[in-house]
Amino acid sequence: MRRIDVIAIGIVVFAIGGAGYLGLTFVGVDNINAGIWSQLLLVGIILAWSFSYVFRVATKKMTYTQQLKDYEEAVLQKRLDELTPEELAKIQAEIEQERIESSNS
Repeated sequence: MRRIDVIAIGIVVFAIGGAGYLGLTFVGVDNINAGIWSQLLLVGIILAWSFSYVFRVATKKMTYTQQLKDYEEAVLQKRLDELTPEELAKIQAEIEQERIESSNS
């Protein structure tokens, strides 16, 4: 996430809180209660985002992790494409031999 995205999200979150406050005062809720409920809305949004972030970190679904995985797969695919048919057959034979040995163990 870029710095400008974080700033935009922050502005939107606070705008939601301000709109909530104005909306509550518009429908007749007194200023103190409107302030409390709009703050509760903001805290709820921030906590939900924080928990979603912790969840993404725990499950390794973050952008950096995905980019690293995609890069590693691209490098391996490029190396595989550069192999000659003889080298590829040799590697496949080694893999098959290891598979047979591991199933016998």
